Amino acid sequence: MNLTHDYLRERPRRNRISRGTRALIEETQVRVDKLIEPLFLLDGQNRSEEISSMPGIFRMSEDKTLAHVEASLKFGIQSFILFPAVEDSLKDSTGSYSWAKNNFYLRIIRSLKKNFPEAVLISDVALDPYSSDGHDGIVKDGIILNDETLDVLAKMSLAQAEAGIDILGPSDMMDGRVAYLRNALDQQNFTHVGIMAYTAKYASAFYGPFRDALHSAPKFGDKQTYQMNPANAREALREARLDSEEGADYLMVKPALAYLDIIHRIKAASDLPVVCYNVSGEYAMIKVTGEKGYLDPVRARDEMLLAFFRAGADAVITYFAHEFAKANA
Repeated sequence: MNLTHDYLRERPRRNRISRGTRALIEETQVRVDKLIEPLFLLDGQNRSEEISSMPGIFRMSEDKTLAHVEASLKFGIQSFILFPAVEDSLKDSTGSYSWAKNNFYLRIIRSLKKNFPEAVLISDVALDPYSSDGHDGIVKDGIILNDETLDVLAKMSLAQAEAGIDILGPSDMMDGRVAYLRNALDQQNFTHVGIMAYTAKYASAFYGPFRDALHSAPKFGDKQTYQMNPANAREALREARLDSEEGADYLMVKPALAYLDIIHRIKAASDLPVVCYNVSGEYAMIKVTGEKGYLDPVRARDEMLLAFFRAGADAVITYFAHEFAKANA
């Protein structure tokens, strides 16, 4: 059969014909220095506990954390977000341990900043790790109190700033918390401390392994009165506008994989940096299915990380950070 090819004016495959030509037109890349590694912190020494629902991820005491951060820095990771695994005996209804002088979380922040001043340390600001109720705010008669919670968050934030944290990460989703914390910081001359607002934090099923890691699941009910409805997108833009007006330095979307459209929308609507959180359930899905041989976990990991940046994220919080950085060092 004699066919003419005049109709083929464009042949996109020519740009995909070899590794070199594909590299020339590659639009998105995953940079290690744009990955933020989450770390789970424990009190004590020489403690390392693997989290059963998150293969390869550990709760670590101060000495183990220091060694791990040193290795991550050598692989090119520069930023770390820190979460405390607090014993139940230290929890109460107001989360008072969060600003206590003997708080191991604050001690480890000081130690990390002293040993690795170049590392960017991001905190967690919320009551749930410290609350006997397991909620992100103060509870009264089964209701999460918004305004009363803000004062506790401010005490927690000031203690973290004093310890040397670089960026606060308010994950509570209380109304007005960014402005309240910015005010509290500025009044105490912590104007250099940034705020990474959990802007669009959805009430998601993908948080299960994280709550296992911190033993921080709610003791009653759920978090739908303050975390966002997964059905809503325009509401995320409203939250982004409010956080921007209140003084946020970064806007975060959490989770990431099921909310690529939200990352894209917020990026298009704001000139602030957009961060997404590749959460524990997303990590566990790839790890567990990879272990069973259902997919190639390395290719799936890399494809997922690319998707976050392609959607518009400027930085990604991910449990894959250390292994990705090590593999690409």
